[in-house]
Amino acid sequence: MIIYIHGFNSSPASYKAQVLLNYFKACGRENEILIPSLSSVPGYAMAELKSLVEKNIANNLSFIGSSLGGYYATWLADRYDLPAVLVNPAVKPYELLKDYLGHNINHYSGEEYDLTEKHIEELRELDVEYISKPHRYLVMLQTGDEVLDYSEAFVKFAGSRMIVEEGGDHSFNSFESHLATVLEFCGVQTDGLIAG
Repeated sequence: MIIYIHGFNSSPASYKAQVLLNYFKACGRENEILIPSLSSVPGYAMAELKSLVEKNIANNLSFIGSSLGGYYATWLADRYDLPAVLVNPAVKPYELLKDYLGHNINHYSGEEYDLTEKHIEELRELDVEYISKPHRYLVMLQTGDEVLDYSEAFVKFAGSRMIVEEGGDHSFNSFESHLATVLEFCGVQTDGLIAG
């Protein structure tokens, strides 16, 4: 079972979420992936994720997290000792998202909300300062990420398995070509149905 964790102002309709969902649907295995639509409030989002984990912990669970979702996935993987694929993960969102304090609109969902200093503090509380088990993570980075400095994750997750591509963008625009590697890291049998 995979829990896919979308990023800031994103949703289950995002590119990577849809690539994953389409694969599992094509195999008739939709019950092996969960793609929650998470609250924009970090404390609520993490409460939702912890509830999902605790309901599914017996199901060979793993995480795929993108951007802010990668930050959440890091905390969950550390807390529950589970594998996680991190795609262009945020390393210090409590610094980055200070630029978004105030009124925001999620253009996927249409949700309007206010990002406050309290939310920034909730993010800071989820920081995993030291990666104690780097083998737990597959980290996917593109150097052309226009939102995050890829080198922060490169340094933080030193010792983890990595895919680093020159160019690209924040969405990790070649994600689909790495689908077999991602799923195998998560313990999903692909039965040779995907190349790569």
